[in-house]
Amino acid sequence: MDQNNQYEVVVLFNGYSCNTEGGSQSNCTCTLIKGPKNIIVDTMTAWDGNRLQNALEEQGLKCSDIDYVVCTHGHSDHIGCNYLFQCAMHIVGFCISKNHYYFDFDFSTGKPYFIDQKVRVIPTPGHTMQDVSVIVSTNKGSYGITGDLFENKDDEDIWHTLGVDNAELQAKHRNEMLKYVDFIVPGHGPMFEARYIWDKRK
Repeated sequence: MDQNNQYEVVVLFNGYSCNTEGGSQSNCTCTLIKGPKNIIVDTMTAWDGNRLQNALEEQGLKCSDIDYVVCTHGHSDHIGCNYLFQCAMHIVGFCISKNHYYFDFDFSTGKPYFIDQKVRVIPTPGHTMQDVSVIVSTNKGSYGITGDLFENKDDEDIWHTLGVDNAELQAKHRNEMLKYVDFIVPGHGPMFEARYIWDKRK
């Protein structure tokens, strides 16, 4: 097997979310996909630029080495450091752009956007109506990097209470994702095996 043509999924920062007396505190999970194309999924808040650059340097990469930025949706804790990646194609929800050019691609048809044969961006609306997720095939299994489609591994009883735009759609895409992948990288927690949720449902 050609190792140079393989992808590796590296969670740079685990997201979190918690309630406080004055509101809530949260940041998203930020994931690096290393391989033939280098891809960042969800870039945290605008105050995380130095942390993100340092984490990339630890992986032997600079911001200019990133080919794609994918933001699973447009909330501020998922798009804050997009400005760092000025050489990359940006996919923010259903919008695909580079520099001042916006590309015609209609995620609302349900079709995936293929970065290559092993990485695709799929529409998974529900949390917002323009949510997307990234599915990656690796030699260790398949990964779904889902943003807030999944809050964390123990969200089965709470996800629909978190201000979702369409709970029915989100439930549909959650169930489909669990069938597609071996591992899930959620929006606000550590990566987990998809079978964890199947086992809890038994």
